[in-house]
Amino acid sequence: MPEHIRPKKVAILQSNYIPWKGYFDLIAFVDEFILYDDVQYTRRDWRNRNLIKTPTGLQWLTVPVKVKGKFLQKIRETEIDGKNWIQSHWGSLEKNYRRTPHYEEITTLIEPIFFSQNHQFLSELNRSFIKIICKYLNISTLISDSFDYTLVDDKSERLANICLQSNAKEYVSGPSAKNYIDKNVFSELGVDLTWFDYSKYPEYPQLWDQFAHGVSILDLLFNCGRRSSNYMKFIKS
Repeated sequence: MPEHIRPKKVAILQSNYIPWKGYFDLIAFVDEFILYDDVQYTRRDWRNRNLIKTPTGLQWLTVPVKVKGKFLQKIRETEIDGKNWIQSHWGSLEKNYRRTPHYEEITTLIEPIFFSQNHQFLSELNRSFIKIICKYLNISTLISDSFDYTLVDDKSERLANICLQSNAKEYVSGPSAKNYIDKNVFSELGVDLTWFDYSKYPEYPQLWDQFAHGVSILDLLFNCGRRSSNYMKFIKS
């Protein structure tokens, strides 16, 4: 089937704080990527933190957020708590990546998001990083928001219905969702369900000792710059 009339692919996923390379590969693989921030915020998750590599091992960069009651708030309702974390994160990136080949280029790219944009909500911050990194990697996928769609209650039905509303014929999901997605719901609604494969990524030149795949994409960008797509699966150079 010619590419211009092939069935539309959609992925629906919560926003993460400067996600790992697999997150961006999934975005590149589909035609529309829907930020699923109308679900409950979860603590100690990827929503507000991610990992970087240091000489002494992996280190968390965590954005402090305001959590109300017993965490009964949506991701997109979650506010960032103060600004002290900004200089802390920036200092950690400088300390651990200033010797990488593309440090100046990448810090120039992301500095305005840290220091010039005044983000009140976590979703806004995450979206800003995701969009600027997609632009740098030449990912042209449409990025939209789940609140642009009519949402139903059931998890699987909600996802499948978003696919129908977006005119998608295929839903691409990360493999961890196998624990809760009912594939029969998608089948009944005529939506193909595909599991994305995060395995077999090649290693790239990385500082320090043992190689780590599951870190923020910033690690790849600092080390490889425009050649980062060579170490990913679905991003065109």
